[in-house]
Amino acid sequence: MIRCIAIDMDGTLLTSTQEITEENREAIKYAQGKGVEVVIATGRAYEEAGDLLKDAGIITPMICANGAEIRTNEHIIVDTNPLSKGLARQIAEILHKHQVYYEVYTNRGTYTVDKTVAKSLIMDIFTVSGHVKDMEEIKKAAEERLAVIHQLDSYEELFEDDDQIVYKLLAFHFDPIVLGNVREELTKLEGVAISASGKENLEITSVHAQKGVALEKFVNARDISLSDTMAIGDNYNDVSMFQKAGRAVAMGNAVEDIQRQCHFVTGTNEESGVAQAIRKALEE
Repeated sequence: MIRCIAIDMDGTLLTSTQEITEENREAIKYAQGKGVEVVIATGRAYEEAGDLLKDAGIITPMICANGAEIRTNEHIIVDTNPLSKGLARQIAEILHKHQVYYEVYTNRGTYTVDKTVAKSLIMDIFTVSGHVKDMEEIKKAAEERLAVIHQLDSYEELFEDDDQIVYKLLAFHFDPIVLGNVREELTKLEGVAISASGKENLEITSVHAQKGVALEKFVNARDISLSDTMAIGDNYNDVSMFQKAGRAVAMGNAVEDIQRQCHFVTGTNEESGVAQAIRKALEE
């Protein structure tokens, strides 16, 4: 019996134009109406995810920044798993050495030192993916994301600020060899988890800040067994929760390697695959 459903956002709950379909909205409400606990588990910062859910009328707890932060239905923070400032500095030094652009996620939002590069990267990613053909749509998506990103002269401002808690570093590069070299070097750091939400990025968090770790904490607090939990996602930052959940569901748009690691494959994010997975699990 499914008692909890954890749902990723990008490539899963969201379409390529960053929308939540009516079918997905209704399926989430259907599950909640049956007493199932639904939690959104995203790599996004709260500022990037919360308003999208509110606008869609979806009220759920949230696992943000890959598990670095857990929030209640009212989006109040109840748990954090940050990187130490020393470890964040070490990660930043490695990325800087390889000339890899990155952003820093904190308890006060997401930061960049170059919004021009950030916009160019976002537009390139949308263009290369081929999911969004219209250039105006691509520009709109880039501008919406930039609206919640703060610019700094130097990340050292964050690392020296005692009120800033570092959750995640998100690195981008289009050369897989460069990303591979960075990953190899990062794996030598103790206490770091490395995942990805796309072939052009690396998501770097504390080893305690992973979706699977956060999901286990979440269900334990509600006296729900992981065997009664379903996780739906599409990428490598979802693998840790696939490994924990009793029912792991890959999106139809996930790469084959991700699909092989799951119990079931549902429709794509453009086909409301989340709704298909929910109804299949609760009606079978």
